[in-house]
Amino acid sequence: MSMEEIYTLIFRTLLYYLSIILIFRLMGKREVGELSLLDIVVFIMIAEIAVLTIEDLELFFGYGLIPMVLLLIIQRLTAWISLKSPLFRKWFEGKPTIIISKGKIDEYAMKKNRFNFDDLLQQLRENGTESIKDVSYAILEPSGKLSIIEKQDFANVRNKINGLVLPLVVDGRIQEKALEQLGESENWLHKQLEKREFNDIKQVSFCSIDVNDEWYIDKKNEKK
Repeated sequence: MSMEEIYTLIFRTLLYYLSIILIFRLMGKREVGELSLLDIVVFIMIAEIAVLTIEDLELFFGYGLIPMVLLLIIQRLTAWISLKSPLFRKWFEGKPTIIISKGKIDEYAMKKNRFNFDDLLQQLRENGTESIKDVSYAILEPSGKLSIIEKQDFANVRNKINGLVLPLVVDGRIQEKALEQLGESENWLHKQLEKREFNDIKQVSFCSIDVNDEWYIDKKNEKK
């Protein structure tokens, strides 16, 4: 390898290193355990493109940058659609699955998600839970992480079905399943919001109640 090729290799390596950092920053901040399926695919493809383009010095370096930028655009576009469309978000990123309900294990839900007892016991240990008998609810999140609610912490069943808070409104849309779990109607929700001076559901970006029946309401596009 000539000195010119060595300099080219160094230049390309540094260029792609900085380009990948920039692209990942533009994709947004997310923990590794919270990466969506698309994020993982994009990361793998960008890494492969960078390696192939660095190894073949005869290729114009733009051949690697162009598909990387295209992948970034795809990721940003799908993230925007996911933000606007709950149906797309549910299909693309998945939805939480209840693995343990009221202390009973749902083997069908485990099988459907290819989640075995070794996985269950491992995540219980990581959570510091000594035994399955100590669990009231366990929810398998789309990221693969298990949210665990132990019996000694189980003060209010209806508000802990989906974790520590029960989302009632997300991006201006009423969460019907949450209301069903709560045992209330849309009319009840509207009255509760009206009491808090929210007359239009479209005004609400996010609304939830926590384990103490305390409400959190965020107004959409509220100026700070």
